[in-house]
Amino acid sequence: MSLAPRFSIVSIGLFERDVVLRMPFRFGVVTLTAAPQAFVRARIRLEDGREAAGGAAELLAPKWFDKDPALSNEDNFEQLRNALRLAAAAYRAGGANTAFGHFRAHYAGQIEAGAKQGLNALVSNYGPALIDRALLDALCRALGVSFYDAVRANAPGIAPADWLPEFAGFDLDGFLSGLRPGETIAARHTVGLVDPVTANPGRERVGDGLPETLDEVVSAYGHRWFKIKVAGEVKADIERLAEIAAVLDRAPGPYQATLDGNEQYEDMDGVAALWRAMNADARLARLVKSVALIEQPIKRAVALDRRVEGVDRPVIIDESDDSLEVFPRARALGYAGVSSKTCKGLYKSILNSARCALWNREAGDARMFMSAEDLTIQAGLALQQDLALVNLLGITHVERNGHHYVNGMAALSEDEQQEFLDAHPDLYTRTFGAARVRIRDGMLTIGSLACTGYATAAQPEWTTMKEIQ
Repeated sequence: MSLAPRFSIVSIGLFERDVVLRMPFRFGVVTLTAAPQAFVRARIRLEDGREAAGGAAELLAPKWFDKDPALSNEDNFEQLRNALRLAAAAYRAGGANTAFGHFRAHYAGQIEAGAKQGLNALVSNYGPALIDRALLDALCRALGVSFYDAVRANAPGIAPADWLPEFAGFDLDGFLSGLRPGETIAARHTVGLVDPVTANPGRERVGDGLPETLDEVVSAYGHRWFKIKVAGEVKADIERLAEIAAVLDRAPGPYQATLDGNEQYEDMDGVAALWRAMNADARLARLVKSVALIEQPIKRAVALDRRVEGVDRPVIIDESDDSLEVFPRARALGYAGVSSKTCKGLYKSILNSARCALWNREAGDARMFMSAEDLTIQAGLALQQDLALVNLLGITHVERNGHHYVNGMAALSEDEQQEFLDAHPDLYTRTFGAARVRIRDGMLTIGSLACTGYATAAQPEWTTMKEIQ
């Protein structure tokens, strides 16, 4: 698309509704049992007068964006609400622009405004991350095109060459037009730090008919990809990994795994010690061979202080990725990749994917890559928009855990559940009394995401939500 459409923002509404987990999920320093899910509803007007509305959703996840132990979960929720409020006010006050132009116009100001309220950059960028998706959804609807077609034609007007120096001379439009989304993607199952691995007679079960233990999950969904959390204590981590490996090794075919440190290790020496211990333990021989990458094992405060060394697997950043300036710094220190998460921003993911293509072309190899991670993303807008983004970027497996820790759409009205089932029958199914994600042989089928709009032909019940004031 030679000229990206410009539009003004008519309105931005902020909403939320509660999500209750069917079983606790521990990641890093928090064990999550409930959290609100934020929603953004935006209306735009193109310069020719056409109007359209779009939406986005994301969990208000505690202790990931800001892990300060002095802050309660409610404090973290309010931080993210503040990021949404700041971004909404700024975007509403802006003039006409392209979709990417709106993002760029407010990028630095949002981080600066958040800092004045004590918000780190990762928190601050949460607000634009949702608003940008809602705006792009609205633009796709106004143009009558899918998210895939819009991005491949650069309808958002993504133009970083005069902003980020590495893109000078890079054919971004050519990169975008060459993206080829598929119709399936592998679901990578998360094994949380308190997740049961096998049935224990002394443990009380949820008893809702859904799988609870790791071996039940493998049997029910047929996963071949796994994400395993480690806690930062080598001895305890080894025993936990051995318990997990005993289940995964039963699979007759190959499996792949990633290790997620969630910033639990103090430095690279600790990570190297874990990797040496894993290699030395015969119980972990197959698991070690199956590890594809190690995700953000070191605390963000020191993760970029020294080079990555001591392990023979790619190490990527996740929580450290709080701004567009970080990935090049991480690459210089030996990190091989960065995570894609819609809660960090869709344009960041697209630009980082383009960086990987650029750097790999310059180096003549494929060392740099992106992984696709999940922050307990929920079925509906959040799940579908994230899946569409990573699918478009050519990532072949994606961490999915929201369907395991939450009982699908059971908390939603029958009408809303049926609308998503009817609109996306390849992605959802109805079992145990509720609509939920369909996973067969470890795969998600997502062809229906190639619909008009940003990956959704159904809508949540906006009128039943609580407004964020």
